[in-house]
Amino acid sequence: MNKKLSLKDTRVSDVKYLEIPVVRDHRGNLAFIQWGDFPFDFKRVYYLFDIPSGARRGGHAHIKQSEILIAVSGSFDVLLDDAKNKKTVSLNSPEKGLMIPVGIWREIENFSANSICLVLNSDVFSEDDYIRDYRTFVKLKNEK
Repeated sequence: MNKKLSLKDTRVSDVKYLEIPVVRDHRGNLAFIQWGDFPFDFKRVYYLFDIPSGARRGGHAHIKQSEILIAVSGSFDVLLDDAKNKKTVSLNSPEKGLMIPVGIWREIENFSANSICLVLNSDVFSEDDYIRDYRTFVKLKNEK
């Protein structure tokens, strides 16, 4: 992304797939993520695993932070919402990341058995950066 996006500016169309470099070998493949290869430098890495059948994760938007989601194992769906447009995408390959900029509501669901969702975040954890109430999210997105 070339321009700095704000909470009110972002749209579902700003969500982008990113290619994860892979070295292929007869002994197995190696995917790698290097500092500087993505639209932002990540400061926090975490992963979701052992998700019970039917569980949903996410259910929030960020005010200042961007994220990249990668299905390092299994698959899941990501519901994206900018308070006007909605889109669902499926992640099922460790060779693709989904870059979600600030101001996009996301919910993650339909986790396959043994799936792992790796998340690279643009900053350290701050509860103040989360919008966890959908009505508040819509109100903030639509403020003039």
